[in-house]
Amino acid sequence: MQTSDTGGFTLDTPLILGMMRLHDHPQLTRTARLADWIAERLDEGLNVFDHADIYGAGECEQLFGAALRASPALAGRVRVITKAGIVPADQDCSTWRVKHYRAEAGYLQNAIDKALDSLAVEQIDTFLIHRPDPLMQAEDVVRILEASVSAGKVRQIGVSNFLPEQWRWLARNTALPLACNQSQLSLAHTDPLFDGTLEAHLGDGIRWLAWSPLGGGGLTSHIPADLRNQASEETGLDDTALAIAWLHQIPGAPVPVLGSLNRHRIHSALQGVRSQLPRPLWYRLLESVRKSAVA
Repeated sequence: MQTSDTGGFTLDTPLILGMMRLHDHPQLTRTARLADWIAERLDEGLNVFDHADIYGAGECEQLFGAALRASPALAGRVRVITKAGIVPADQDCSTWRVKHYRAEAGYLQNAIDKALDSLAVEQIDTFLIHRPDPLMQAEDVVRILEASVSAGKVRQIGVSNFLPEQWRWLARNTALPLACNQSQLSLAHTDPLFDGTLEAHLGDGIRWLAWSPLGGGGLTSHIPADLRNQASEETGLDDTALAIAWLHQIPGAPVPVLGSLNRHRIHSALQGVRSQLPRPLWYRLLESVRKSAVA
């Protein structure tokens, strides 16, 4: 199996900005304001933006693309991740109206072409299969992905929410390296650190892009207030920065895919990336969410 030594994201990639909740910020749905927001993030050294074809039923990609068209100089500075392969029930045109997966060659080819148009970029930096599909014919899928990379439509490929044997099966069918796996990891979701998933990422050279790095905003309910206050006093970090520092300290430095577009939250997350927690505090935070000490 061939993988990328850096996972396509260097250790200098501090954060990835997730665009799933773009509609939660009405002011950013205005083209000029979104363009300014993108420029501000680029000036902070944040140039990777995470999308999917189902975010906002496709509108998030379209809004982002409109901002790039309004400010063409931005397009050459951004790196865009996008994903495809999930069909929500309300977008199923069949009589069954069921949520399902479509990791099919033709479907993914159309998704890539549509994303290029919606996002107004010449190349998708990283294209991911959004979920493992039990019906996926890997040989057919990789031919489309290889053709897209060869044509310059996509720079690199990866997966999302795949388990190790699932990404290994895909990798065995292509000479392309898998750049990354985007899956859940945070203080609120630590099982992958103890079931071999972490070591699989490290051993296969696949960079971990960690979605929901703040536990969906619910970490304050998992960690006692007195512990959070004490940790903040010792480190100078707020709750967001503590959670990101904890995550970034894991071997391989998983890259947080931050769901918040709030600039103050982004700045706190950047502070966390640049901070090192004392090892006992790292374990004390882990213990607090797992409700038990390590064995």
